[in-house]
Amino acid sequence: MSTSASTASHVSSTTLVPALFVSHGAPLFALDAGETGPALTRWGQELRAQFPALRGVVVMSPHWMARTPQVMTGPQPATWHDFGGFPPALYQLQYPAPGAPALAQEVLALLQAAGVPAQGDAQRPFDHGAWVPLMHLFPEADLPVVQVALPVSAGPAEVYAMGAALRGLRSQGVLVLGSGSMTHNLGEFFGGAREPAPYVIEFSRWIESALERGDLKALLNYRSLAPHAERAHPTEDHFLPLFFALGAAGDDWRANYLSREVMYSMLAMDAFALQPVA
Repeated sequence: MSTSASTASHVSSTTLVPALFVSHGAPLFALDAGETGPALTRWGQELRAQFPALRGVVVMSPHWMARTPQVMTGPQPATWHDFGGFPPALYQLQYPAPGAPALAQEVLALLQAAGVPAQGDAQRPFDHGAWVPLMHLFPEADLPVVQVALPVSAGPAEVYAMGAALRGLRSQGVLVLGSGSMTHNLGEFFGGAREPAPYVIEFSRWIESALERGDLKALLNYRSLAPHAERAHPTEDHFLPLFFALGAAGDDWRANYLSREVMYSMLAMDAFALQPVA
């Protein structure tokens, strides 16, 4: 792994599509884009310019958790508003991206070849962990999208292995995306504009430092090593998609940060591309 990290927003100059981790925040991120939404849009535009033949997106979101590994196989997934109590405008939003049955079969085959007993789900809709960040990344909704479920029993190493199984797709014009949250303690959510909580900054910058060093061992053991890990993530589900992106990124990458924004004091919106090192 590379031991350097970049703060620039440009995409890689290699023929490998970067892997990407985004924090999707609260559902209102679809309407209240802050600084992170425009940063994702710029990066998506740059990616499309560099890879005009981009085939599609494979995304893992913590809002699809399954007892066994599952892969979305439907041709036209619906937009699921899997939340309640938000303004009516949020429920009017649609993300009509097509599914990708052929790509889904490739994903299934790669996971199964790696010993992951994945199965297809032709009825699965896009949950907000997928469609909200994709609205910012690719607002045209023209790129095919395949979702992969987060197995309920998986930890960092198992999710990393799932991403690693799909690593080869990056040389075939596919973006592998982990959508989660850098911090996610909803028990501390009070809404409104507030200063970032100190623990949120300390945890997020520890992760950034580990990425900068290329210290995969530390990242896999973040639960015992990172400051305030249990406060930042009372449950692991929203952090695990980071390991999906890391697994797909391979062994030679640098972390290219797109956002370090904090919303509502406790939601760190960190987003970064894991760029291949030329």
